[in-house]
Amino acid sequence: MANKKTYEFNKNVSGLSVEDLKAKLQEDTLRLKKLEFAHAISPLENPMSIRGLRRDVARLRTELKKKEMGI
Repeated sequence: MANKKTYEFNKNVSGLSVEDLKAKLQEDTLRLKKLEFAHAISPLENPMSIRGLRRDVARLRTELKKKEMGI
């Protein structure tokens, strides 16, 4: 199941432009910070969502770097 989600995420991200990637990266980074802050105050119902979002941010950064390098 996780591999299918990863595949779909990568497929959707690869079609985005550099500007869209930067916007999505900024949005997800802010969401991650808010989620981590909320988890520090009171435990989240699903703390694994932090891990998933952190990995999505890393995937976005990787795709952005690939586009900037022209790969």
